[in-house]
Amino acid sequence: MGVNTLEIMPIAEFPGGYSWGYNPAHPFAVESEYGGPVGLKELVKAAHAKGIAILLDVVYNHFGPTDMDIWQFDGWSENGLGGIYFYNDWRAKTPWGETRPDYGRSEVRQYIFDNALMWLEKYRIDGLRMDMIPYIRNVNADGNPANGLQEGYSLMQWINSEIKNRFPQKFTIAEDLHTLNVITAPIEEGGLCYSSQWDAQFVNPIRHAIISMNDEDRDMNAVAGAILHTYYNSAFQRVIYTESHDEVSNGKARVVQEIAGRDDVNTWYAKKRSTLGATLMMTSPGVPMLFQGQTVLEDKWFDDTDPIDWSRFSEFKGFVKLYRDLIQLRRNISATTRGLTGQHVEILHVDNEKKIIAFHRWMDGGAGDSTVVVLNFSHQAVIDYVVKFPGEGIWKIRFNCDWEAYDTEFQNHFSYDTEATALQNEGLFTANVSLGAYSSLIYSQD
Repeated sequence: MGVNTLEIMPIAEFPGGYSWGYNPAHPFAVESEYGGPVGLKELVKAAHAKGIAILLDVVYNHFGPTDMDIWQFDGWSENGLGGIYFYNDWRAKTPWGETRPDYGRSEVRQYIFDNALMWLEKYRIDGLRMDMIPYIRNVNADGNPANGLQEGYSLMQWINSEIKNRFPQKFTIAEDLHTLNVITAPIEEGGLCYSSQWDAQFVNPIRHAIISMNDEDRDMNAVAGAILHTYYNSAFQRVIYTESHDEVSNGKARVVQEIAGRDDVNTWYAKKRSTLGATLMMTSPGVPMLFQGQTVLEDKWFDDTDPIDWSRFSEFKGFVKLYRDLIQLRRNISATTRGLTGQHVEILHVDNEKKIIAFHRWMDGGAGDSTVVVLNFSHQAVIDYVVKFPGEGIWKIRFNCDWEAYDTEFQNHFSYDTEATALQNEGLFTANVSLGAYSSLIYSQD
């Protein structure tokens, strides 16, 4: 596939044999059902041998809420709560139980700090993703200063500054979802100094655009906003995705399931519109993230007792190729789409009537760098549609998601290389493009 990073959901020892992992009972122990410490080390070693980094999801906004040996550890507690490792007043309450660690106690701070660094040092994990940090910096995650936890805020600063200083190549990700620049801003500017953060400003408008049943409900201006959004002026300080364990559970399902509206996701609409999300995820500025099974059109909703159906790898082998082709372009493997690895983006065209959008990605610009992405969010194909391009000359088509090799139901709407010419006295360049229904094209120059 070309995937170069694997993010693991939490692996701290939890009660029982099945869990999402967000109920850590023993934060320093690796879940025995997964193979324990030796199994984790073997996984990291095997992944590194194939050039794949490992990121680990860690949970510091609460512990447990059950089976914790550190609960009332020395026998003392107040208000029937957790004792020396925990807040014993109103600050204990979280959505997962009254088990928030006491970030103001130096011993507890050291305990969490040591845990974070252990994964990077002992297990050679390449980075951490911290679960729902609003509940570390605020009791209710509501932004009310009266509920603020400055000690939690400073704990995250301590951990991230230590990682930056000792492991500058390691990557830290925050799940915050409040669209705040401060999450990735430098510590000297009062920020938390995470490398990146999950971006609600991408996943929500893009899921709405591809899941909505009627074309008139798709807002191309909202899609443009999702493409352009950044944190602290960096394209890579956001993680962009259309599926995660949160987006495909708790009353929500996989993108193809939401579109199909029935058990069988093998429908033309589900397959076609899901390709729009895949294209945007791999071509918009940001760090693209796939969820387990997404490349084989896994259906229904996420359940920790329901493993991926690997027979779908053969059933939807065309979609596997589609994702592989997009990943190859995103990583510039063929040295034709360097712009997809760059910082820069501009919207070239927005047509909210015909539901078409085009944008330009580049690092330094020029042949093999500047990349143009055109998407049709309508069920109507378009022929010889005029779109602005960043430069004149022949633009080669690198990807057409309507190709029948990706799926036999696709219309194989032919799209060819196109030539951009200058508009007289306007300093602009335009070219004609043809797109199939719910399709995307990627162009660049040799």
